[in-house]
Amino acid sequence: MTRHLPLVVLLALPGLALGWLADPPAKVEPFALPDPRAGKTVDLKDLAGRKAVVVAFVGIECPLNGQFLPVLAGLHAEYDKQGVAFLGINSNAHDTPDKVALHAARNEVPFPILKDAGNKVADRLGAERTPEVFVLDPKGTVVYRGRIDDQFGFGFARPGKPTRRDLAVALDELLAGKPISVAKTKVDGCLIARATTPKADGAVTYTRDVAAIVQNRCQACHRPGQVGPMPLMGYDDAVAWSAMIREVVSDGRMPPWHADPKYGKFSNDRRLTDAEKKTLLAWIDGGLARGDAKDAPPAKEWVDGWRIGKPDVVFEMPREFTVPAAMPKNGVAYQYFTVKTDFAEDKWVTLAEARPGAAEVVHHILVFIVPPGQLLPIDGAGGNVLCGTAPGDSPLVLPAGTAKRVPAGASLVFQMHYTPNGKEQKDRSKVGIVFAKEPPKFRVQTRPIINPTFLSKLDKIPAGADNYEIVSEFTFRKDGKVVHFMPHMHLRGKDFRFEAHYPDGKKEVLLSVPRFEFGWQSVYRFAEPLAMPKGTKIHCVAHFDNSAKNPNNPDAGKDVFWGDQTWEEMMVGWMDFLYDEPAVP
Repeated sequence: MTRHLPLVVLLALPGLALGWLADPPAKVEPFALPDPRAGKTVDLKDLAGRKAVVVAFVGIECPLNGQFLPVLAGLHAEYDKQGVAFLGINSNAHDTPDKVALHAARNEVPFPILKDAGNKVADRLGAERTPEVFVLDPKGTVVYRGRIDDQFGFGFARPGKPTRRDLAVALDELLAGKPISVAKTKVDGCLIARATTPKADGAVTYTRDVAAIVQNRCQACHRPGQVGPMPLMGYDDAVAWSAMIREVVSDGRMPPWHADPKYGKFSNDRRLTDAEKKTLLAWIDGGLARGDAKDAPPAKEWVDGWRIGKPDVVFEMPREFTVPAAMPKNGVAYQYFTVKTDFAEDKWVTLAEARPGAAEVVHHILVFIVPPGQLLPIDGAGGNVLCGTAPGDSPLVLPAGTAKRVPAGASLVFQMHYTPNGKEQKDRSKVGIVFAKEPPKFRVQTRPIINPTFLSKLDKIPAGADNYEIVSEFTFRKDGKVVHFMPHMHLRGKDFRFEAHYPDGKKEVLLSVPRFEFGWQSVYRFAEPLAMPKGTKIHCVAHFDNSAKNPNNPDAGKDVFWGDQTWEEMMVGWMDFLYDEPAVP
């Protein structure tokens, strides 16, 4: 996800009343809703003796909702003893009572989560998103509505703590008998999936016009076990999330793609075409018609969650690693796990995918190819990275006629970067490999293009600098080709550009990422490998925002040096490339 959005940027769905867009009533009429987990009904009237009631609208699959649940639990522990009651309300039409109960139990939510069938209470209060909170005073009057705090939002997650605890401030002021200083704030989150009645038919139907778009553009991520937080596996899923689909498509947030379209053509370009956008929006605005089943394309087959299809071989970490609940002061050191391949001959790999065992706490995986007799995963010569995964990353997919070599007897070394999320978890990640069906013509290598001065900590990003530049270069020693690029930075990363400086003096931008997103570290695969004559320099230019204007910045008052941990920095221009020489001499 990317940036802040206006509170409401979508059109109402057909048959949906517009009244819920207005401010909530000054006084909330009592309501009673079932608590599926407890198997009883909770009545607002029964909380009349409390000094305040916090009503939090929550969901199951919204990622921001998940980030804020522990915050709500902490606030409940802080204020329950001060006479404040907390109620969660799930108004999403597709979240069944059983799912609500299971989600509340799994997340150990310490207060009731009620099911609002038909979104009646959400409509009454004017709730729009999850997570959105309302504070009621003892008279049932809404004195605050909006976000919980400003730590998490679209495209950012403030490390450590928020700059303003909006809900806590409102509660403190109310309990102290003071006026509420900020009574309304904007909320980042998923739109509540309100109940709607789709039309039976229409000019644009799901089966004939929309299903193929969803299959080809959405399901690679939005299916069980993948990075997308909500499934989009069929008509019912698409209807349930149609309001959010409209928002993210209109805004250009989804599918995620951050390359400047002026430079380069890429085989994995995720962007919707103008025609696809028009079709999706016309389907939503036209009434969400299902259409005739005979018009539907065959369901797309996904192999056991693998995006590369069925692997020829799968290697798993030799043992589990326990990721602690809390982040240690100095972070969790990178962990390394070695797996022997026992290949009797050289193997050539065309597809490879690293899959985390505990995706919630695995920040990244790098799988190194380590030849026999070599101990360190990085040999300084490049070419020894098999594949990896990071937030938003995609598997290794190489062009026809190319492959990566895994020597006979080599080992695979998993480099694991873990980020605790408040709950102890066990991880045992794996990598799946698909071999070339015939000997390749060219061998692909992977090279990290790094600034040695920054790497050695002789350079730093100064405190407060909002556009600090770091550059790095790689020179082709023979004629070759660029296959893929992947820019990598941490929380202060701002933009990244790859240029080719040719021997004849010509310069060309090959890839520009003008708005780097730490949560979407994409690989950019060229539609056709780009020819690089001997002597060509790949020149990488990156800028960093270490100022207070950057909401992801852990501390704008500190100089930042190279380091493994997320609150430190990196500047790596990952490149897959080949030399114009036979892979097998």
